[in-house]
Amino acid sequence: MTIPNTTKQHSSQQYDEHILVVKRDVLFPHGAWHGIKQVDFDEYLTIIQTHKEFQPRSLMEADSTYKQIIPYMIFEHNGRYFLMQRQSKASETRLQNKFTLGIGGHIRQEDIIGSTIFDWARREFHEEVVYNGKLTVKPLGLLNDDSNAVGQVHIGFVLLLHGDSDTIKVKSELKNASLISLKECAAYFNNMETWSQIVYTFLLP
Repeated sequence: MTIPNTTKQHSSQQYDEHILVVKRDVLFPHGAWHGIKQVDFDEYLTIIQTHKEFQPRSLMEADSTYKQIIPYMIFEHNGRYFLMQRQSKASETRLQNKFTLGIGGHIRQEDIIGSTIFDWARREFHEEVVYNGKLTVKPLGLLNDDSNAVGQVHIGFVLLLHGDSDTIKVKSELKNASLISLKECAAYFNNMETWSQIVYTFLLP
């Protein structure tokens, strides 16, 4: 899956940053689902605003009674998707060297600029990549995957970003990237983080 992408160097201080979380039973009052569920983003934004907490990341990584809120953005241009690979020194060791279709990261209290998940996501996007074109944002759904230790403590707001330019490059903890078709993505499927596998399957015609 994906998640923890930050442009800062990994350190115990950075790892203990306070990040946005919501209790699991608040997000899933009727039980959790697996995969991407199309939801009313405004409804979930209200839930987050009402029940948000900022807790130390080091504690939240091991506490599945909370879900860390992650904007998870998929960039597309003319039918090609931006596939990236994480560095071997990525701060989330469980995702090192994995391929990802998702751009995103934790939300800190100082990051909440604007009033919607789209505002937060745009900030995350420009923190992780260099891109100067126009973007059209389309919500895809809410991604939950409790099948592994990373997924059990994160939940993703999946957004499809349609770009009008193919001039995009990575920075931070992402080392390789290219725009490729979904058909070409298939060759990387087994080495993708699980969130990206779920998104890839969801995007298939």
